Amino acid sequence: MQQTAVMGQQEAESAQTTTKALPRRRPWLGYLAIVPFFLVVALFEIMPLLQLALNSVIGRDSEALGLENFIRVFTTPLYQQSIWNSVWISLLSAVVGIVVAFLAARFCSDASPRVQNAFTMILNMMSNFSGVPLAFAFMILMGNSGVLTLIGQNFGIPFLADFNLYGSEGLVLMYIYFQIPLATLLLIPAFAGIRKEWREAATILRASTFDYWFRIVIPNLMPSILGTLSVLFSNALAAYATAYALVMNNYALLALQITSRFKGDVQTDAATGGALAMVLIALMVACTLINNYFTRRAAKGRELV
Repeated sequence: MQQTAVMGQQEAESAQTTTKALPRRRPWLGYLAIVPFFLVVALFEIMPLLQLALNSVIGRDSEALGLENFIRVFTTPLYQQSIWNSVWISLLSAVVGIVVAFLAARFCSDASPRVQNAFTMILNMMSNFSGVPLAFAFMILMGNSGVLTLIGQNFGIPFLADFNLYGSEGLVLMYIYFQIPLATLLLIPAFAGIRKEWREAATILRASTFDYWFRIVIPNLMPSILGTLSVLFSNALAAYATAYALVMNNYALLALQITSRFKGDVQTDAATGGALAMVLIALMVACTLINNYFTRRAAKGRELV
């Protein structure tokens, strides 16, 4: 009994000594470590956004606060066409990209681990191949003297011979190209949540393949699909480098018009550029809000994967 008491006392003393040896926590070090993050956010995101908002409400001619710049944006045919072109190209590329990515993610989910790793590696390389290198690659393939263009002319293939890379057709094709790998990478984790028991239960209940996919799988994947669609639309709407390298300022796009207002050959127009930038931000926010609404409706009463 006495030996047990001595051992207990020794353990208590040892624990007390260990507690004293531990360094005192300094919570302020954690807050200090996150200061650079908030500094970068403030300098490169919040302050430019506030400057754009300020430029958009200061009239270019009157230099007074008001909606003069926004009225100019929505009444000038060039800016109207730029907004419309950006919206329909972004929407079309997002829809086509999500359809192709759905099929690609479906293939990846049923493949072996070795094939999945190789497929994911290829998707990562494709998703990083954008901007000026992507535009240059398409010029080599489908430009006025591109490889595929010459093949189409020699073998009488109208689609290749008459394809206009430096217009809406070329922009849509390139946007779809860089949308597909991004969408596939975002959908692969969603397919990983599809349970094998669902297929077995559907088979036992004599459900057809159509019923299984459109009543079980797709409804459960719908939140992920809508979220990916929103990302693709915003990604295409704000894309700049690829479009500029291909068409420069020869095609009306919102991102190109914004840049030209701040980087003019003769003079800059920060007021109109700020208004155009706020329109772009409003479109992206509206897309996100609409997507969140439909995502909540799709997820209501269902198990999210």
